[in-house]
Amino acid sequence: MKRFHVHVNVEHLDDSIRFYTTLFGATPSVVKPDYAKWMLDDPRVNFAISQRGRPAGIDHLGVQADDETELTTIGERLLAADAVALAEQGTTCCYARSDKFWAEDPQGVRWETFHTLGEATTYTHAPAQADASAGTCCGPAVSSSKKTCGPDAVGACC
Repeated sequence: MKRFHVHVNVEHLDDSIRFYTTLFGATPSVVKPDYAKWMLDDPRVNFAISQRGRPAGIDHLGVQADDETELTTIGERLLAADAVALAEQGTTCCYARSDKFWAEDPQGVRWETFHTLGEATTYTHAPAQADASAGTCCGPAVSSSKKTCGPDAVGACC
């Protein structure tokens, strides 16, 4: 079963953690100095927030696959729609290791489809490259030109 994913950029992490903890009636399952995540079952959503110097608001939406087969099916659909902007395998992003496909809808809304392989101790695999102001991590830059990558491609970011 898949899980809906929402990632929101915030200006004040502690204030946002308090707000969303109250809203969801649950504490985050992950809290880092610049990030928090709730893995909720009702509604079934992976909701994440981060304070990384980007404009506040929705960063991206997504679908978290329970296994590699689900992710492959979603990736094939995105490839058929000519929507894949970046395909990544074994990447580190948001304190997790994942395989993923990044896509953009016709309006430029970024979508992350992914299967989580495990936890990570850093936000990205190369913290020195994680320039939050560049808007390129994790996934392709906002409103990037679409560049189709094959399912075996590995991204430069995250």
